[in-house]
Amino acid sequence: MNNNQGIAIYDNTGFCNDEENPPPYSPHGSTYPSFPPNTPRYVASTPQTINTHHTGIPGIPKDARQTKGLKRCPCRCILCVSVFVVLILALVAVLLWYLLEYQCLLGRSCGGDGRCLRPSQWCDGVADCPDEDDESQCFRLQGTNSLLESYSSVRQTWLPVCADNWDDGHSRAVCQQMGFNSQDYVGFSETTVGSSSSNGYLRLSDESNLGSFQLSHSQSCSTRGVTLQCIECGVTDVQPSSRIVGGTEAVNGAWPWQISLQRDYQNVCGGSIISPVWILSAAHCFKTDRTPDLWTVFAGDVSLLTSKGYLGNIIDKIIVHEKYNPKTSSNDIALLKLRTPLTLTSTIKPVCLPHVGTDLLTEQKGWITGYGYLSVHGTRPITMNQAQVTIYSRETCNARQVLNGQVLEDMICAGTLQGGVDACQGDSGSPLVVKKGGVWWVMGVTSWGIGCALPNKPGVYTNVTYFIDWIHEQLKNN
Repeated sequence: MNNNQGIAIYDNTGFCNDEENPPPYSPHGSTYPSFPPNTPRYVASTPQTINTHHTGIPGIPKDARQTKGLKRCPCRCILCVSVFVVLILALVAVLLWYLLEYQCLLGRSCGGDGRCLRPSQWCDGVADCPDEDDESQCFRLQGTNSLLESYSSVRQTWLPVCADNWDDGHSRAVCQQMGFNSQDYVGFSETTVGSSSSNGYLRLSDESNLGSFQLSHSQSCSTRGVTLQCIECGVTDVQPSSRIVGGTEAVNGAWPWQISLQRDYQNVCGGSIISPVWILSAAHCFKTDRTPDLWTVFAGDVSLLTSKGYLGNIIDKIIVHEKYNPKTSSNDIALLKLRTPLTLTSTIKPVCLPHVGTDLLTEQKGWITGYGYLSVHGTRPITMNQAQVTIYSRETCNARQVLNGQVLEDMICAGTLQGGVDACQGDSGSPLVVKKGGVWWVMGVTSWGIGCALPNKPGVYTNVTYFIDWIHEQLKNN
C-alpha cells in the first residue's frame, strides 16, 4: 500500500521484474467481461475474380491476335478459375474441419484427451469424456443472491433450478460438484427468480435420488428458485476505517481473508482465503520457484511480528494458470492448497468468490489490502495496510495518457487518477474487494503497476470473475 510517488516501472511482487511491458491492447468497450469469450467463430473465404491483361504478339495482325485470343483464352481462364476455386474450397473445408474438430469452436473439448463435444452433449447425463468433465461443471451461482442455475443440454442455455422437492442433500451434492467441501455447507433457501425464468426451469425428475438426481426442463415451477450458500464468506466483525489518505493501517478482523505469503519469515506476496484449504493469489509470485515446501502462509493477525518464530501454514500444492504469460501478465492467477485446513475464527475467514452477474461497474469503489511497501524504494511495513480505490472502465485504463492499451481483457485497473493511492511491491496476490448484498467479494488480484501511486497510473488487477470457471475446476479436481 502506497501513499508516495515514484518513478520505477515494476511488477507488483516481492521481487523486481525485468520483463518488458505488455504490448498495446486495443480496447473493445468500457465494461469488463465476466468470462472468457466463447462466441462461435466461422471461417469463410470468397474466391476473388482474377483479371488477366493480355499483351500484343509482334508479327500477327491485330484482328487475328484478338480472334485467336478470344478462341483460346476462355477455356484456359475457365479451367484456371475452376481449379483455383476448388483449391480454395478444399482449403476452407480442411480449415473448418480442423477448427471444429480440434479447436472446438462450436462445442467444448474434453480435458483428458481434447475430444470435441457438441453443445448438446454437455450436461446431458451421459459421460462422454474419459474423465467425465463434460458432466462436472453443470451448476453455477448467479448474482449476489446466489441463485442456483444448471445448464440445459436441450435448450443449450443456463436455467434456474426449481425448488420443488429440493432439500439439503441435493444442495450439498451441488456444492461438492462446484468444488466446495461438504462440511463447509451453509444452506439453501427459495427466492423469486424473475426474468431468469423466461426460458423455463430445471426441476427434479420423479426418479431422482440423492445418489444420482436428474433435472428436466419445465416451463413452470410451483414454488420458486433455489438460492444456495456453499460456504460462509465475505463477513467481517469489524468495519474498515473510511479515512483514506493514501492508505491506513488495518485492524484485526476488518479483512480476515488477507494472508501473508512468506519465505524465510519475510512477506513476499499476499493472497485471499477462499476456503479453509484454498488461497487465491497471483501467478507471477511463483515465477522463480513453485516448490510448495519453500512457502508458508501466515493468517489471523494484521501484524507480521506475530508470525516471527511461527511455523506457518504449510502449502501442499501450488497451481499456476497454465496460460500465464509473464510478458503480458495475462492469466496472472494461482491457487494454493494448504496441507492442513485453517481453523476459522473472527480474524480468519474466507472472502466470497464472485458469481455470474456480480460484475464491476464503472467508477465503483473497492478496497485493497496488503503488506507491501509504502513507497517504491521504501520500507517493509509490519502491519497490514488498507486503502479505498476507484475501479475504472477499460476505456479509461487504456487511454494513451493512462496505461496506453496495456490492460487486457482479463484485467481491471483501479486506484486514483490523481495519484497517491495504490498497491506496491509486496502486495502482489492480495485482494481487491467490493461489498455487494451485505458481503465482500474478491473481484481482483493485485498483478502489476507502473511505479507506485503515480498520477494517471492506476494499479492493474487480475479480473477474478473472468477466471471463475477455472477456479471451480481446480477446486473440484484437486
